[in-house]
Amino acid sequence: MSDISRRRFLQTVGVTGGAGALFATMGALGLAPAAAAPAPPFRAPSRADFHLTGRGAQKVVILGGGVAGLATAYELGKAGYDCTVLEARGVAGGRNFTVRGGTTETDLDGHTQRAAFSPGISMNAGPARIAQWMVTLDYCRELGVPIEVFTNQNADALIYNESTGALVKYRTAKADVYGYVSELLAKATDQGALDGELSATDKERLLSFLQSYGAIGGRTAGWEYTGTSRRGYAAYPGAGHDAGTPLAGPGSLADVFASNVGRYFSFEFGYDQAMVMFQPVGGMDRIPYALSRAIGPTRIKLGAVVSSVTDRPAGVEVRYEQAGRTRSLTADYCVAALPPHLLARIPHNLGADITAALGAWSVTPSGKIGLEYRRRWWEEDLRIYGGITETDLDLSHIWYPSTGYHSARGLVVGYYNTGQNALAYGALTPAQRLERALTQGAKIHGDVYRQGVAASWSQAWHRTRHLEGAWTGVPLGTPAYDLLLQPRGRVYFAGDWLTHEVAWQHGAFTSARAVVTALHQRVMTH
Repeated sequence: MSDISRRRFLQTVGVTGGAGALFATMGALGLAPAAAAPAPPFRAPSRADFHLTGRGAQKVVILGGGVAGLATAYELGKAGYDCTVLEARGVAGGRNFTVRGGTTETDLDGHTQRAAFSPGISMNAGPARIAQWMVTLDYCRELGVPIEVFTNQNADALIYNESTGALVKYRTAKADVYGYVSELLAKATDQGALDGELSATDKERLLSFLQSYGAIGGRTAGWEYTGTSRRGYAAYPGAGHDAGTPLAGPGSLADVFASNVGRYFSFEFGYDQAMVMFQPVGGMDRIPYALSRAIGPTRIKLGAVVSSVTDRPAGVEVRYEQAGRTRSLTADYCVAALPPHLLARIPHNLGADITAALGAWSVTPSGKIGLEYRRRWWEEDLRIYGGITETDLDLSHIWYPSTGYHSARGLVVGYYNTGQNALAYGALTPAQRLERALTQGAKIHGDVYRQGVAASWSQAWHRTRHLEGAWTGVPLGTPAYDLLLQPRGRVYFAGDWLTHEVAWQHGAFTSARAVVTALHQRVMTH
């Protein structure tokens, strides 16, 4: 088939069958990569699987009551497996941890906090948002956990760069960066810089796009960006002849680029980020709460610190400490759903290669602080309803609440940082963290940021007992990763750290599903 006839054929396919048919046909012709075959949909095991087989559900001990461990017990429980979850902390959920008034915790440094948040005020110290495509929402639906919108992006939130002196609304920053980038590209295109890449028709199409995208002048105006109402208003439009007062500016092209505000835009293009995300009503821990209720609270042993794992031909013995006593539990199978750096410390007979593989995961420190204010000044004074302010301060991010709008009080996440910034805050006492967070935040919001704070809670995940980290770096494509995707004897491994969605509950759920499928198939065929 000649190039011309192939092109005409594809045009016909596109017109009659749409884009999906077009790309499928291109893949068949070798002109575009064919879509990879999707993974088969997950099928939860059921009691009916054992009918007429002579087999029965077996006993499984699960190490770790985080989302991966709870999901494993929940799915296996559907088929009647006798599951016991051993969780070292006093509450199930792992890093899915919501702080409310009365929550008490002592960290590795001996700092004890007791939350004094008002009724109805809570802080998601760990995961706080869910993308629409994530399987986490499927579990919310299945378990009856109501959800609400989490405002992940807000054009009226702020960008503050102390290093450049920039303090600007997100909408203003985007309008100016997009406008000047469009101006430069339009001028280069019109002056022939892309003649070797584009036809005359394509150049006009590009120029038309840039004129709309960047709100720039046309050819007669030299493609200049001079700013529009997209940048925002100093005084909003009103009645009659009140057209409002657009913001003055913009600054020069050099000043806008020097402000370095454009570096914050890229996060919204990440597939795990979106303008509209979701959160459970009442706190993220409604998910592990619902899982625990479905599993049965008697099957979850809290305060149970695993001390050894012994794999044997006919089963697995797990020893653990609980309430000052050493206890033992024997099961047919074990699912180890603890973070890898904690698993590596537990004595076992699984082999030195397993211990070495568990050590291949790096650990990311992270911290958050929740600030309860007696007045929702961000709404009343700044008209900021949800969203995130970005900054180059060691706060990294400030989150405004996506719930309780127009209530008397509200909780702002005063910092959410990782890496060296998290280590620096984690080394402080809770009182010192609060003071530093308020001092830094006041650089953005002024004195109001220090006023009316009713209560606070700071979480340093790398200093949190029985977790010691926020998430891990995944050594994808390494022998260590591939080794732990497989069971060792009767011991399986699960967690977001064994997925492409580390740090998300989606990863924990999908890992649990993979282990449940493999374990159930083994039981059914052996």
